[in-house]
Amino acid sequence: MNCENTQYTPLTDEQRQQIITLVKQQVIPAMGCTEPICVALAVARATEELGARPERIKVLLSSNILKNAMGVGIPGTGMVGLPIAIALGATIGKSAYGLEVLKDCTPKAVEAGNVYIQEGRIDIQHKTDAPDKLYVEVHAYDATDGHTCVIISQKHTQYIYIEKNGHVVMDERDNDSTSATGQSAAEVELTLRRVYDFATTTPLADIDFINDAARLNLAAAQQSLDGNYGHGLGKTLSRPLGRGIMGESIFSKVLSSTGLACDARMAGAMIPVMSNSGSGNQGICATNPVVVFARENHNTAEETTRALLLSHLTAIYIKQQLGTLSALCGCVVAATGSSCGITYLMGGNFEQITFAVKNMIANLTGMICDGAKPSCALKVTSGVSTAVLSAMLAMQGNCVSAVEGIIDEDVEQSIRNLVAIGSESMNETDRKVLDIMTHKC
Repeated sequence: MNCENTQYTPLTDEQRQQIITLVKQQVIPAMGCTEPICVALAVARATEELGARPERIKVLLSSNILKNAMGVGIPGTGMVGLPIAIALGATIGKSAYGLEVLKDCTPKAVEAGNVYIQEGRIDIQHKTDAPDKLYVEVHAYDATDGHTCVIISQKHTQYIYIEKNGHVVMDERDNDSTSATGQSAAEVELTLRRVYDFATTTPLADIDFINDAARLNLAAAQQSLDGNYGHGLGKTLSRPLGRGIMGESIFSKVLSSTGLACDARMAGAMIPVMSNSGSGNQGICATNPVVVFARENHNTAEETTRALLLSHLTAIYIKQQLGTLSALCGCVVAATGSSCGITYLMGGNFEQITFAVKNMIANLTGMICDGAKPSCALKVTSGVSTAVLSAMLAMQGNCVSAVEGIIDEDVEQSIRNLVAIGSESMNETDRKVLDIMTHKC
């Protein structure tokens, strides 16, 4: 039995509007892995401030940005890693596009970007004393020693410092009014109960926008079938081999759709997805399992919308505490959201949703993030697989108990335990992972 001590106060209209604003800020379109795209965005903004294509660029990056940008495909290039992302940010990037900064990429632009790299104009450095796990500092120089500096920190699209030729345009480096996600500290304080209440009782018209995530991310999965991306996990699951082993089941369709979208995104396809908390994979993981399950389970449009919002907002809530980047694989958080959504679609109530969360934390906590790369599709589908299993157990009234491992009777404390491990205890693991990645023979 869930012994959570809650003296619950219903959400006010103002709080509901604050949550809507939060979701709209955190669930946005992105093209390509958001870490190299974040770097390209900072480069594009520095170039725009400079007023000319930089003669040279110096980029200083935190460990987690480096880790997530080293092995991932850059959209439309057929190439991997930071140099081409930086070159394109300087030559064709538009900061107004946000996380779709490179959407104007063409073969001609890639060719020009390669020349830019070969000319030795890019210097990439590891900023070991970066003040945040998400930290990008770009210095751009023109032919007459004109200089601009742009810093993005805490959040993939959050500029905290802009300077041009010694003149400070913006300086928010010491601003304490933002949280780890870059949101106002005055936002409504979320709990799982409030997340559930908001998703299940807010007027449908106010949350219908979340269905844009379904349209975008299902389209990404469908487009992925037209190519051969990454390790082809999603295609493997949808082919006769996969169907022969997994069957023609809701479970196999959930895994296939999720894997397909992730395969394409990590391989650098020019396919936008709806992200969650700065991650496209988290957006896919919070969306496709829920929508595919709802379709196959013949849930109503309203049930689907509410489940999708529940999934995304649960992921946002946990990421608010964990931080935008961490040593913990983001699919742990996003799959926990999708498990809540799937439990709701199965007819689950709040108590059963807390069971699903506890089951997820008991199983997946500790899954490391070893950078963004094509094999992320394996981790995402592992998370989604656990999401379905956790929901099934929850609907039977079964969850991991407080005498087992890190689970507490209080679901909120269980979430805090997950966060403590992911944001604090795994920091040494994070350092070792980066060391291994950067010292391969």
